[in-house]
Amino acid sequence: MFFKSKEGKEKILTLYQQKLQELPFNYSEQLVQTKFGDTHVISAGDTTNPPLVLIHGTGGCAPQILDSFPNLASSYCVYAVDVLAQPTKSAENRLDMKSLDYGEWLLEVIIKLRIQDVTLVGFSFGGLISLKALEFSEVALKKVFLISPVYIVNGNPLRNLFKVFIPLKKYIKTHHSTYIHRVMSALFSDYDGFAVQFMSATFQHCSMDFSPLPVISTDSASMIQTPLTLFAAEKDILFPGKKMIKRAKRIFPSLEEVFLLENSHHVPSPMTFKNIENIILKQSKSRSRTA
Repeated sequence: MFFKSKEGKEKILTLYQQKLQELPFNYSEQLVQTKFGDTHVISAGDTTNPPLVLIHGTGGCAPQILDSFPNLASSYCVYAVDVLAQPTKSAENRLDMKSLDYGEWLLEVIIKLRIQDVTLVGFSFGGLISLKALEFSEVALKKVFLISPVYIVNGNPLRNLFKVFIPLKKYIKTHHSTYIHRVMSALFSDYDGFAVQFMSATFQHCSMDFSPLPVISTDSASMIQTPLTLFAAEKDILFPGKKMIKRAKRIFPSLEEVFLLENSHHVPSPMTFKNIENIILKQSKSRSRTA
């Protein structure tokens, strides 16, 4: 099971609910049944607007990614999906990262939501899920935005071991706040008290997957035809931005735009998320004028 205890799950879902209730817009919740497990989805915005699906990263949840993009619902009908086997309201079933299961799961969610011509926005592990979806089937997808995505390149393993994984293991063992702050400082451009609370609770009360992260093959990337926009973080030690951009330009024929997030760590600052949001909204408006 993903949650180590009933008490730990309750603590995390209390924090989840707190962030959800702080969202500055109206939303609705639904549970989508898939063969991989029940999937919780939060939706916001006018259903007559074009659909946009938001996928959060490892250790995150749908309310957090919605909080990072509060204005997307002005132009889109936004569906924020709680990833399986994460600190969320979805099922605890962990899928195989090396297979296309995550992509098949997401496409099943999209089909069950009865939406098409979807704009997909994937952050971090959500980027891996987005690319897996493209590998599985591009039929329902119109445009994909990748933000600090997993699955294109990996950083220096020794550096990551000392900067992230050793402090993280020490935190899991001791619960000493010094170690979680070291991890947060390595991964976040900026973070608030809620982020510390949620990450601390997640690593205390959840069984996280620390297995090696796969990288998309050149052959698979060359088959993708859906337009891609990539946001790569310059100071991302997990997935270095310049290294990512160099490989992405070489392997993705459908890569339309690339942005290097200067001075940004893996998790961008609120201001950088706002800038990313403005780019997504600008592209939405330009498409509307040419439609």
